[in-house]
Amino acid sequence: MNVPTCKRGFQGGGTSSVSPVESGVPDVLVLIAGRADYPLLLARAARARGVRRIITIAFKGETRREIAQVADEVVWLRVGSLGAFYDALKKSGVEHAVMAGQINPKNLFCMRMDKVLFNLLKNLPVKNAHTIFGSITAEIEKIGVKLLPAGSFMQDYMPTAGLLSTRPPDPRELTDIEIGRRVIKDTSHLEIGQTVVVKEGMILAVEAFEGTDRAIRRGGALGGRGAVVVKVPKTGHDMRFDIPVIGNRTFKTLRKAKVSCLAIEAGGAIVLNKEDLVRQADAAGLAVTVLPAQN
Repeated sequence: MNVPTCKRGFQGGGTSSVSPVESGVPDVLVLIAGRADYPLLLARAARARGVRRIITIAFKGETRREIAQVADEVVWLRVGSLGAFYDALKKSGVEHAVMAGQINPKNLFCMRMDKVLFNLLKNLPVKNAHTIFGSITAEIEKIGVKLLPAGSFMQDYMPTAGLLSTRPPDPRELTDIEIGRRVIKDTSHLEIGQTVVVKEGMILAVEAFEGTDRAIRRGGALGGRGAVVVKVPKTGHDMRFDIPVIGNRTFKTLRKAKVSCLAIEAGGAIVLNKEDLVRQADAAGLAVTVLPAQN
């Protein structure tokens, strides 16, 4: 298994799958903003890379109000108003958009759906991120808007393959990393998540609809101290819909779950506050490794 254990580094670049626009940075961008800090950081990064105007489509109860400080225009919508979302895109007249940040999974079960979203879901025999967002993306493209990868403009936050922490994974952790990564890649067609918790060869948790943090807590509760968390993209994962973001909240969850090792994949994760997270990892004896990209 090709898992780096001694090289340390954090460089911009990532992979070609997360390049903003091959022919150059768009002049105007629609930012479809979910929760937490990521939409704010992406907006600032887009500005730094030359985007002149940012129109944000934000969601009540999800998107942080601070988004108005980094956007030129903000359109606030209710979660579930898919028709109004399409109308906002059409009205913008913008050619490029990017999704940044998630919607709280539990809100997807209690939202008030408009007729457009109701009909979309009714006609999907299987409902998961790929089918739902795939259908929405197809409609977005019919409007004439190109949806960029969720990691666009964030190359400086994407680690290359190597070791981020001082401590490398030990032999047991390396074996668990290999098992976890294989589970994610081999079950990609099931669309059941991109996070697996493993300890001593036993699968403790596979991320489902509850999200990464709850999957980690569930695995930690079962396995106790020393579990390994592997978070990598599924085979064929569409980076326009989602890219894992590792930040302070993730590390807080890892510490509470007494996880001993985290493995992510080059080009497949955004790492926020890198220097601070490395200090936290070293203080906790947590091994953090970035695997070479693998389809």
